[in-house]
Amino acid sequence: MLEVQVRRLDPDVPLPAYAHPGDAGCDLVTTRDADVAPGERVVLPTGLAMALPEGYAAFVHPRSGLAARHGVGIVNAPGTVDAGYRGEVQVVVINHDPREVLRLRRLDRIAQLVVQRVEQVVWREQAGALPVSSRGAGGHGSTGGFATAAGEG
Repeated sequence: MLEVQVRRLDPDVPLPAYAHPGDAGCDLVTTRDADVAPGERVVLPTGLAMALPEGYAAFVHPRSGLAARHGVGIVNAPGTVDAGYRGEVQVVVINHDPREVLRLRRLDRIAQLVVQRVEQVVWREQAGALPVSSRGAGGHGSTGGFATAAGEG
């Protein structure tokens, strides 16, 4: 188990916790009420700051239940919390529902936090062609995944 130092900026905020054994994400809550109009985005505070160990980052993901039931997303999903950041974790929520106002209340669960090991990369420029791969230079949609009209693809 990885130990992460966390500071509650709001004494009522629960520490991030896994809902079930084996879950990847811990719940994050908001510290304030927010009514988010259709198409509107809002930055919500979580009342938490943390000191991730070097070599790790935390990623803020949308909650699937909020997405399915209310059309809630996270604008920069996943949001990245770097190991060197010590400020309050905030979540940029957007209401994708075309008609309904999203009503969030203080201490509502708004996102989930996934902590992962990350690698630092040394970039080496390749003067000639890159090594061959099975995919090659195929870009968006090149692997299929949905039905196409005859002759397309």
